[in-house]
Amino acid sequence: MSQTSDKMPSNKHDRADDAIHDKRIRSFVLRQGRMTAAQQRGIDEFLPKYGRTLEEGPFDAASVFGRSAPLVVEVGFGMGASLLEQLQAMPDHDFVGIEVHLPGVGKLLCEAGDRGVGNLRVYRADAVEVLNQCFADESIDLFQLFFPDPWPKKKHHKRRIVQPPFVETIRKKLKIGGRFHLATDWEAYAEHMRDVMNAAPGYQNTAAAGEDFVPRPDSRPLTKFEQRGERLGHGVWDLIYQRVS
Repeated sequence: MSQTSDKMPSNKHDRADDAIHDKRIRSFVLRQGRMTAAQQRGIDEFLPKYGRTLEEGPFDAASVFGRSAPLVVEVGFGMGASLLEQLQAMPDHDFVGIEVHLPGVGKLLCEAGDRGVGNLRVYRADAVEVLNQCFADESIDLFQLFFPDPWPKKKHHKRRIVQPPFVETIRKKLKIGGRFHLATDWEAYAEHMRDVMNAAPGYQNTAAAGEDFVPRPDSRPLTKFEQRGERLGHGVWDLIYQRVS
């Protein structure tokens, strides 16, 4: 990952170059949390087995996993508990997790490695860059985005990952008939997601007639975020859209 610096650009041309380089608003802020021994072991022992990088280029799922299976991609898996549960419950599917925060990557790798799972690969990188550089169009069966940062302050809404350009990127990467599953425990963000998705071309809401949201499917495990929301009296909203064109 790139490192920040206190050094100011030396002239107006440098500042212009930096502005061009940084013009895309990030939906995340990198937090350098302390690594536990287990998380560090996950990186040291299992990153070579499960890790993928942008530099490796296009992701050929059949070659990577050695089989042809439905491909699930999840962005922002946090500490990885629900993704680990899901990939163990669905051994006939292959999973790719994308997460920028190192402790979460380390925890997932440690637990996946100790269990010897084979249907997982992980990127520690910006999801937009991974999708654009590594995944071919019409290559993903299911894309998951569970409990992304809601950026609740109005001045931060531009940082929300669910925006028209991101949604269009996902649509291109999904197979025809593939699904985009979103979930949040912030009602205002759920409404934002619904509005963006309803306005996006090429998608169809899978909710029942007259409804916007769907019941939590069995395929999505309960997460600590959902349990936290329940304790705080929050609802949880799931949306599943299918690519139709």
